[in-house]
Amino acid sequence: MKQQVVSQVINDSGIAFGTSGARGLVTDFSPEVCTAFTVAFIKVMQKQFDFTKLAMAIDNRPSSPDIAAACIAAAQALDIEVDYYGVIPTPALAVTSMSDNVPAIMVTGSHIPFDRNGLKFYRPDGEISKADEVAILTSESELIDFAIGSLPVVSERAANAYLARYLNLFSADSLKGKRIGIYEHSSAGRDLYAGLFEKLGAKVISLGRSDNFVPIDTEAVSQFDIDMAVAWQKEFKLDAVFSTDGDGDRPLLSDETGNYLRGDILCLLASKCLNVEVLAVPVSCNSVIEKCGVFTKVERTKIGSPYVISAFNELKKSSSSVAGFEANGGFLLGTDIIVNGGVLSSLPTRDALLPALAVLTSIDVGKLSDLVRDLPEIYTASDRIQNFSRENSLELIQFGLNNPKKLLIFLGLKDSEVINVDITDGLRLSLNNSEIVHLRPSGNAPELRCYAEACSAQRAKYIVAKSLKAIFNSSLNN
Repeated sequence: MKQQVVSQVINDSGIAFGTSGARGLVTDFSPEVCTAFTVAFIKVMQKQFDFTKLAMAIDNRPSSPDIAAACIAAAQALDIEVDYYGVIPTPALAVTSMSDNVPAIMVTGSHIPFDRNGLKFYRPDGEISKADEVAILTSESELIDFAIGSLPVVSERAANAYLARYLNLFSADSLKGKRIGIYEHSSAGRDLYAGLFEKLGAKVISLGRSDNFVPIDTEAVSQFDIDMAVAWQKEFKLDAVFSTDGDGDRPLLSDETGNYLRGDILCLLASKCLNVEVLAVPVSCNSVIEKCGVFTKVERTKIGSPYVISAFNELKKSSSSVAGFEANGGFLLGTDIIVNGGVLSSLPTRDALLPALAVLTSIDVGKLSDLVRDLPEIYTASDRIQNFSRENSLELIQFGLNNPKKLLIFLGLKDSEVINVDITDGLRLSLNNSEIVHLRPSGNAPELRCYAEACSAQRAKYIVAKSLKAIFNSSLNN
């Protein structure tokens, strides 16, 4: 390889940072590009921290091992030793790398289709910031030349530490009497979850393991997955079905009827169970978070874990019990908290296990659906149009900014009036009938997302479906 500046290689690759890491087509993650990202990341971290090791893990995508091999070889060429943890959930990698005070790279595309992949970067103290992203993209370090070898032997230390985090927190009979289905598909944590739930007393039924990568999106669960959960509940008499997205940092949890909870509702319930006082959540989350009256303060942010984490810094000045979550269900613990008489250390990155376990272990008698029923009746829905360019998304949002009423008419919502326009992230319109419609380009893929809020689940789904249909049909006619 010719000596080049890594920022130029990254810029030419077409890979960009989204709401959660650098994402792009698998074909764009060449060895040269993987090297450039790794060198830039290490050099940026070396300006802030002293370290001689790097931690790395991957998801189950077919392209992930080759990407990891290139990143590991690049790190070793810089005399950085690599602890390789194989296929594990992203939060498992974060738990161990933060405990070891070393940076980490997770090779994962999370929920996006298998022809794409990505890199998530962790500082020794947690997720990289937006400033770190800029520093990586503009690094003037030179590309290095080396040979790519085979992957190192997998260490099980990170997986074991992640399991111990929750086995030490909850008692061995905390799920006794519960029948839990684990929808394994291709999740990075599929080899861990059944054993964990069993050790906490549950009867576990493993379901839906796949040899092919399944791009589960916890914000836009497919009808196929919904129907499977209902069928599994009826067949196995389950109290809940638990699953995650591809890299195990976003949960998917159904109630006893097979109905999947929205991620923000699950995390709201978990925050109540954990006695969290103050929350940071993105603008796309359900307004019930404020209206339930449980939390002393709720800070709204742009969508993406870096923005939630950034809000923690100010919130921790006034509270010792701070957490956050996203509409996709990823739960971020901003401070240490006391749970069952023990200390649960902060983990300011998305985690799928904590919200599910916090809620399930809190149910002694009664059902999961009862917890949801006790909340104010505000419902959300979301979906997306795939292969919809960012340029088209931004053009549509600008149209709505220029004339919100015309946008409503275009979307088929002409009987409503706009009473508030929020541009925190995308375009979020509050209407005079207490409904909300929110359009936003995805930060991870060429997709347009639509979020809606209404007084019934059916109405929220209707708003999303009607809006996306109007947008899709218009794009076909242009």
